Amino acid sequence: MAGILSRSILYIALLAGALVGISTSLAEAQTADGSGALQISWEVRNRFRLFREERDFLLHTDAGRGRSVLAAEQALELQSDGRGWARNTVNRLCIDLAGHVSEPCSRENVKESYLTPIDHPVVVRLAGPVPVGATCAWSFDDGDGPLVSTFDCAEPVNLRVRYGRTTAATVDVSSGSDGSQRVSTEIAVRDILVAGLGDSVASGEGNPDRPVALADEGFCFRSYLGTAAAQYYRPSRAGYKGGRACEAPDLLPVWQRQSALWFNPACHRSLYSYQTRTALALAVQYPHIAVTYLPLACTGATIAEGLFGSQRARDCPPSKAATCGGTVNGQLAELRDALTAAKRRQPDRKLDLVLLSVGANDIYFSGLVADVIVDTPTERALFRRSGLMASVDDARGALTRDLPQGFAKLREALKPLVGDMSRVIYTSYANPTLAQGGTPCPGGRAGFDIHPSFNAQPQRLAAVSNFVESEFLPQLKALALCQSGILCRNPRADRMTFVDSHQAAFASHGFCARAESDPEFDRQCFSATGDSFDPDIVTSASQPMLCGRSAGEFRAYLPRARWIRDANDSYFAAMTYPQGLPSSMQPNDIHDATWGVLSAVYGGAVHPSAEGHAAMADAALPAAAAVLQLDAAVPDVTSGPISPVPADSR
Repeated sequence: MAGILSRSILYIALLAGALVGISTSLAEAQTADGSGALQISWEVRNRFRLFREERDFLLHTDAGRGRSVLAAEQALELQSDGRGWARNTVNRLCIDLAGHVSEPCSRENVKESYLTPIDHPVVVRLAGPVPVGATCAWSFDDGDGPLVSTFDCAEPVNLRVRYGRTTAATVDVSSGSDGSQRVSTEIAVRDILVAGLGDSVASGEGNPDRPVALADEGFCFRSYLGTAAAQYYRPSRAGYKGGRACEAPDLLPVWQRQSALWFNPACHRSLYSYQTRTALALAVQYPHIAVTYLPLACTGATIAEGLFGSQRARDCPPSKAATCGGTVNGQLAELRDALTAAKRRQPDRKLDLVLLSVGANDIYFSGLVADVIVDTPTERALFRRSGLMASVDDARGALTRDLPQGFAKLREALKPLVGDMSRVIYTSYANPTLAQGGTPCPGGRAGFDIHPSFNAQPQRLAAVSNFVESEFLPQLKALALCQSGILCRNPRADRMTFVDSHQAAFASHGFCARAESDPEFDRQCFSATGDSFDPDIVTSASQPMLCGRSAGEFRAYLPRARWIRDANDSYFAAMTYPQGLPSSMQPNDIHDATWGVLSAVYGGAVHPSAEGHAAMADAALPAAAAVLQLDAAVPDVTSGPISPVPADSR
């Protein structure tokens, strides 16, 4: 068992005369002469503070040992049989489903202030060639008097160290006739406050923490044509007991009880998002820090509506309640409020890092996607009339006219919050439309046959792909770095840290990528020619999949060649309806044609998968570590022999 410390002023007084110089330890600190004899090793326990339970953090330290974030994600996907590591963790967080920070948050049965911790749990060990049966007399002093105790040197010591103070750690190692040796170091935990801001790519859209469960039988949707024959069946939700036929309407709350779950449904925030994974990876990789992560990104956000102003909620938590909040506060206001509350309790508390991805919605990217995949004339006319479809010319106009002004305003708003703008890490988007060799996906219905009107039209797809690659992504880089004619008040001081090294990897993993290593269900049931579902209105009611397999066999979290969710993935993982829409825009019936379209795309079509987010985190992680100077060298501990302490003085 790990030792429990007790105070003894007398004992530490007897030891005080023998203390040698103390310096800061490494994760496994070496002795001063470099011999590596005895070492003090310490680390912060459960140091990703969003997690209430240490087992959830240890899952990632074990998976991440010697692996990239992507490799760790793939290992966890296989370990969970594709069900996802977050499905249980989502219920054990210090932030609730409404996005409220738990103050205090009970972590491992200790109530902690989430935003302003006063102490941190650490585990300390003696490492190196420790003699068998040696006894360790430990002392820890943070200035308020020492904690001391004696244990077998094989046992770790658990204690909580005061935040904002340095704790002097000393151990006297005794092993019979071999004499005693003293090793000293300092323990100082650095608690890093990280905020995540931005849109759907920042929030993790496309990757519900607990995916929806699908049933064998079908569920009927109507078509916009409105005739009795204009119906089609797609897999129903498992556990849904209401009417499945279009002639048997039912209410949304009945359907909602079997929804997918996000750790913040209103914004589709996911633990799989690259922002969460970057913050988590910092905690995994650096054992002497703690990471306090404040996720604020929201799917659908623009700079004006989302960061500065409020926006419509995307979804509601699964419950028996018929209503939920329809709006989400602006992210910058939420961040200011959190920092104000934190500084009220700890005046020196500061924001260390901002992770940011925004701009796609400002240039109508979802409208571009709709223009590409909605192919039938009736649906195209309706989407265009309702403003849900945009052309490349529309996007180009917003890119040159509106986005620079929005970025300038955002930059000025972030400066007083973060200080140094290099602490804002802007992670760019990946082009979702690229196949092997970086060429645009060929188009077609494959991956989009979840809805009868969908078809990735090749010419429109190529035009959007070229616009994203040659105009949108370069302009984002210029905006973040004050380059290529982008005017900043102080170009040197106003530059964000920019990350786009993941884009090359995504060039072979667009939504059309396929491989023999893809999950068996995908290979057998998602047709490469876009013929995955039974078109017969009678037989598809009981079995909508032409492959004859249960839709419930789909696994959202298995390794795949595609790192971009297609529309089929979106439906099979989330099947989400935008419940935060105004009541005037809500269909009367869940079999409505609008629900059929939105259920196929609102859960994250054309967004990165968990693997894609992990690849983005691998790109953002070194930038974050560099900005925070986490790899800066620190001095070694000191070590040396001491005179034996009289036995009767202990």
